[in-house]
Amino acid sequence: MKKIILSFGIVAASLLGVQAQVGTTPTTTVENPSGADIKFETEVIDYGTIEQGADGVREFKFTNTGKAPLIISNAQGSCGCTVPTWPKEPIKPGESSVIKVKYDTKRVGPINKSVTITSNASEASKVLRIKGTIVAPQTSPVKEQSGAPVNN
Repeated sequence: MKKIILSFGIVAASLLGVQAQVGTTPTTTVENPSGADIKFETEVIDYGTIEQGADGVREFKFTNTGKAPLIISNAQGSCGCTVPTWPKEPIKPGESSVIKVKYDTKRVGPINKSVTITSNASEASKVLRIKGTIVAPQTSPVKEQSGAPVNN
């Protein structure tokens, strides 16, 4: 009985110690007022309902609203079906550019994917989303022939 109570006490103390460490971890955002900053026109693109095999390329337009050149070091899709392309050259303050995202529309069903942008902006990591639905293409119905022969 003593072993059970002692084991329970050790487990409880361990859990409280872990909770105390998690609860006291400070979260701070370091902002540089003279650095780069990225502002997107939209952070979510809705493809709506499109047919399978349709053009899956969309663009996220953004502006460097900071005071230093913006450098995008990486853009990563959440899976292999989402491929981003981003500008490799620095974006000057006040200038705009686009990040193109190509979704592979061969798959039928709902789209809910993300693209993570890494840059030197005040918010170093930014998550963009694409959503929508891919449907199978409409095919014309096959005309059924009747079993009766045609007289000529």
